[in-house]
Amino acid sequence: MKRAFWLGLGAALLSAVPAVAQEGGEASGPLVVNGGLMIWTLVVFGLLFLVLKRFTWPALLGAVEAREKRLEEQLAEAERNRAESARLLEEHKKLLLDTRTQASGLLADARAAAEKERALAMQKTRQEQEELLERARREIGAERERALVELRREAVDISLAAASKLISERLGSDSDRKLVESYLATLEPGR
Repeated sequence: MKRAFWLGLGAALLSAVPAVAQEGGEASGPLVVNGGLMIWTLVVFGLLFLVLKRFTWPALLGAVEAREKRLEEQLAEAERNRAESARLLEEHKKLLLDTRTQASGLLADARAAAEKERALAMQKTRQEQEELLERARREIGAERERALVELRREAVDISLAAASKLISERLGSDSDRKLVESYLATLEPGR
């Protein structure tokens, strides 16, 4: 600072030297240099510079430094916020990935459970179908046997009736009945 002041003062004095040499004639104009005015201007400038340097410059420098410090703090805060945002974004992405993984796992589990339930339902249905089929076969077999027994009884009764008419006597005893049934039983495997 002092160096700039002394350089400025020296330049002003050097420019005043040619003006002092021309002061002999009272020329006027915008380019005419007045030495006395120049010295008073330099003195006032120097005094103003000293007052400004002593009282105003520290306040201005303090305000500039405070502003610079605030800007640095704001930049540091912005960097911290950016880092925190990046961390939160990564955490959010990780949570989202975990959630998607859990959701796909739940879907796979649900599909597996549904498939298992469907297989159990199909197996149960097949088992019930087989049971119904077996019951129907047994019932059909039993009906068939009853029908055969009834048919034999009818055949025995018809045979006895025909035989009784043929021999003109009534055959109806149990021994006669057993005789005809045994005969029909011998005919059965031959069919």
